[in-house]
Amino acid sequence: MKTKRLLTIGECMVEMAPDGHGKYSMNFAGDTLNTAWYAKRCLAGLDDYSVGYLTAVGTDSISQKMLDFLSESGVDSTYVSHTPDRTLGLYMIQLDNGERSFAYWRDTSAAKLLAADPSTLDTAFSGDQILLFSGITLAILSPEHRQNLIDALARARAQGAQVVFDTNIRPRLWENPNITKEWLSKAASIADVMLPSFDEEEDMFGDAKPQDTALRYRDLGAHTVIVKNGAHEMYAWSQGEGGISISPDPVTPVDSTAAGDSFNAGYITARMQGANLEEALRAGMMLSAQVVQHRGALVAL
Repeated sequence: MKTKRLLTIGECMVEMAPDGHGKYSMNFAGDTLNTAWYAKRCLAGLDDYSVGYLTAVGTDSISQKMLDFLSESGVDSTYVSHTPDRTLGLYMIQLDNGERSFAYWRDTSAAKLLAADPSTLDTAFSGDQILLFSGITLAILSPEHRQNLIDALARARAQGAQVVFDTNIRPRLWENPNITKEWLSKAASIADVMLPSFDEEEDMFGDAKPQDTALRYRDLGAHTVIVKNGAHEMYAWSQGEGGISISPDPVTPVDSTAAGDSFNAGYITARMQGANLEEALRAGMMLSAQVVQHRGALVAL
């Protein structure tokens, strides 16, 4: 996984997050965007490494503000497309003892069209790079566009790109559980690295333990599977490195938003720089532990 380019693919939304004083602050966030933002910070000062983001936005002022945010963050927006008469989706965070729930408004989200043009995807995905997408990325797309994305990622993988898939299962975004399982399995079959969360896999697939999740995705062709497990022991397996169980240090979460996304960033950027499996897992856990002790998805640490 030692390469110097990371491109994440998905939906950026307007985030309305509680500030702890009865009011809300406006930010930009989304699972794969969060990973890109944290990855750029993990690679700060390493000018030969780059982090980019692929999505679709509108042509309105809030879309432009998001692009300005990407630029200020150092995240490359070359492959952000513009769709007239669409805009960014919006979500609101609610917290209960540090655990979050969300309310969404995304019917006119431009990101639903991010995989409309296969040739655009092929251009963006070419070359030696890591390509990260998620179950949310798939869920917001039409079936035709889901297939466009998976096919383009498969072509890129055949040409040497490394594909990373975080299942990030949000049942409410999908048509039904059977369709969810079908598309998650299709996506997993073209991924080199899988980053599932055990509680979601347990609910969707009935896995009894993290090792079951790892085995299922290994059998679909993944070379590495990292089964995230919140505050509990996670299990990871990588071809040539074997399996390892590892527990995070205990922390008291203030807001678990972006816990998994920041873990992904810490893990991937460590691997990009040559870390072994355990070193990369610890880098991801360390970053995630810091993030959950603050409010909001994007935390300036």
